[in-house]
Amino acid sequence: MRLWLPAPLLSAALLALWLVLNPPLGFGQVLLGAAVAAVMPLLLAPLRPAAGPLRNPLTLAKLILHVGVDVVASTLDVARGVLRANVRPPQGCFVTVPLDLRDAQALAALAMITTVVPGTVWCELAPDRSALRLHVFDLDDEPAFIAHYKARYERPLLEIFE
Repeated sequence: MRLWLPAPLLSAALLALWLVLNPPLGFGQVLLGAAVAAVMPLLLAPLRPAAGPLRNPLTLAKLILHVGVDVVASTLDVARGVLRANVRPPQGCFVTVPLDLRDAQALAALAMITTVVPGTVWCELAPDRSALRLHVFDLDDEPAFIAHYKARYERPLLEIFE
């Protein structure tokens, strides 16, 4: 079975996406979607990274919850910053965060978390992976932000991946 469908969940997601994006649901669309869902994972298998270790699922669950809370809070903060820009313009700046994280998959997860939280943008990673440069929408206290970022995101990822 793994020979024909190396990633069954990916195939199921591709089929579902195909059917949603091609509205007249008919036999031809289902057949074409099934063909795409079967062939694409086979063609893209060399590009897919190996599955990473998941050492602490409870920490992962907490991290997901923290990211969800931070997304909502940051969305409200950015909205407030935009609405009061005439009174007090946001103090955007670049911040360099020293990293203890070295695992490629953990860094990819950190990049996704940073991207998904409004008000932060991942700008640059040092070639030796020792530091990360972020742009923050509105920042009052840089050391506090760095401590929060490392405690909230990097430390849990260290527990999960390394």
